[in-house]
Amino acid sequence: MSFEQVLAARRMCRDFSGEPIDADVLASVLRSAFSAPSAGNTDALSLVVLEGARVGSYWDTTLAPDRRDTFPWPGLLRAPVLVVPYVDPARYVERYARQDKAATGLGEDVGAWSVPYWWVDGGAAVMAMLLAAESAGLGALFFGQFEHERDVAEMLGVPGGQRALGTVALGRRGDGPSVSESVRRLPRPDPQERI
Repeated sequence: MSFEQVLAARRMCRDFSGEPIDADVLASVLRSAFSAPSAGNTDALSLVVLEGARVGSYWDTTLAPDRRDTFPWPGLLRAPVLVVPYVDPARYVERYARQDKAATGLGEDVGAWSVPYWWVDGGAAVMAMLLAAESAGLGALFFGQFEHERDVAEMLGVPGGQRALGTVALGRRGDGPSVSESVRRLPRPDPQERI
C-alpha cells in the first residue's frame, strides 16, 4: 500500500473485534511514534501500553460500569491494546536551557513557550502511530481523556509533570460501522485552495 493509499484509508475506528495483535506488529506501530519529529531533539515522549487486565483497569477508571450499557461505542471496549502517550514539558525547558539552545530564552520555564511544542511533537507521534496502524491493517482510534487525565495517571503510576495527549485504541476492526460510515464526513477543500 502506498503512502497516499494509507493516508486516504485512515479512519478512526470505534468497533474492534477483540482479537489480539501480533507482538511484532504492535512493536512496529509503537516504534513509529518515536520516528516523529521532536523540537530540539528533546525526546520527551513516553508510551504506556496497556494489554489484558490493564485495559480493563483503564475502563474501570474512565467509564463507570453502570454507564457501559448506554455507551454509544461498545465495540471500543473490545480494543485489545490501549496506548497512552505522555509528553514531559519540563524536558523541553531543560533541553532549551543547554548552551546550544539558550539564546532562544525557552529554557527559563514552560511559560516562555508561545507555542508549546510538546503538544505539536506529541500530535506528530500520535499521527505516526495512526498511520502505522492503518498500514498494518489495524483499526485505531485517538480519543481524549479530558477530566480523567489525573485519575489515569495515578492508576498508571505516571510521574507528576507529564501530560497525557489522550489514548490510542488499537486492534483488528470489528463488524460494526466505521466512524466514517456512522458520521457524515464533510468534504475537505483542495490543499491548493487553502494557500
